[in-house]
Amino acid sequence: MEDARAVRRVDRLGVVLVTGGVAAAALMPFIIVKANRIAAGKPQLLTQLLAQPAALTLLVLLAATALAAIFLRSPLARLGIATLTIAFLIVTLGLVSTAATPAGSTVARITPGGAFWALLAALGLVISDALVKLQLTPWLRVASLALYAAILGGVLRSGLLDNLSIMKEYANNADKFWSEALGHVVLSLGSVAIAILLALPLGIFCYWQPRIRAVVLRALSLVQTIPSLALFGILMLPLGYIAANVPLAAAIGVKGIGVAPALVALVIYSLLPIVANTVVGLAGVDPSVRDSAAGMGLTRRQILTGIDLPLAFPVILTGIRIVLVQAIGLVTVAALIGGGGFGTFIFQGIGQTANDLVLLGAVPTVFLAFSSAVILDAVIDSIRGQSA
Repeated sequence: MEDARAVRRVDRLGVVLVTGGVAAAALMPFIIVKANRIAAGKPQLLTQLLAQPAALTLLVLLAATALAAIFLRSPLARLGIATLTIAFLIVTLGLVSTAATPAGSTVARITPGGAFWALLAALGLVISDALVKLQLTPWLRVASLALYAAILGGVLRSGLLDNLSIMKEYANNADKFWSEALGHVVLSLGSVAIAILLALPLGIFCYWQPRIRAVVLRALSLVQTIPSLALFGILMLPLGYIAANVPLAAAIGVKGIGVAPALVALVIYSLLPIVANTVVGLAGVDPSVRDSAAGMGLTRRQILTGIDLPLAFPVILTGIRIVLVQAIGLVTVAALIGGGGFGTFIFQGIGQTANDLVLLGAVPTVFLAFSSAVILDAVIDSIRGQSA
């Protein structure tokens, strides 16, 4: 009986995360010191850096977090310990990268190793698990995201990470980075906005016309099976023809390459989740509510705008959330046809064998997608809470 109680007191997720973190710290490099941006580099384990006070302190904090993740039952205490540790993990990365950079060198590069990314992911999951168990309100979750983003922003602005190769890549591409970031956001949000304008009426029509619904959903599902790069290529020919033969289209920026085929492809990819969720949301409205509204003399349009859409909105918004996260990821591929965005750095880095330039595009893309998902999840939960 005592053994059974002891097993219940051990957090199984914590055991898995701690096991993975220990394996990563023991077997994978914490940093990689390279003579230049394309050199192979010399890996250094966290245990090889223990002569530095920051690395030793980090190891102590990691041990404390491991014990908390496995044995501590209070989610608030877990959250506090893991937050302190993840902040010091980033600080330690900056300190050891500064110490590893040769004096006076402008070409040496320090890259975060696999152990850093694995520990960052494990600590992030510990924090996420604690936040879930705290059952925060939707907007407190958004506030938590803002707090962690502010901590990261403060570390970046302090200059502590300036010796990391990704920050040197940023310094060399600062103006271009922000212009591509704006392009990435505009293309993602623009494609989703256009998709909503097209898919919402189409979803309503499919709900009202069951015979047509199956045909439309099958056609949109078929589009989803086309690889994104192939769809971009397919659209280049007709859009190029239109640009060559329709002066007005060329004047507004329609071309065979660039933003135009990327925007059209993203809109096409975005239709299915919104149409399908609109149909599901409308189908989930209680028929007795519609019957009562009809009995009160409301027209079909009034029932749609006053009852059906408000009640179905959380489900529809779930589809929009899926579409937005998908679009943020697909915009990176659009860089191959001149669509811009963070994918520009990813493919430039691949072409130049510069992994840190790849990270300059990949890391903000992941952060943007994750932040969008958290914010829209909060909006959905808030709306559901108000209608409950």
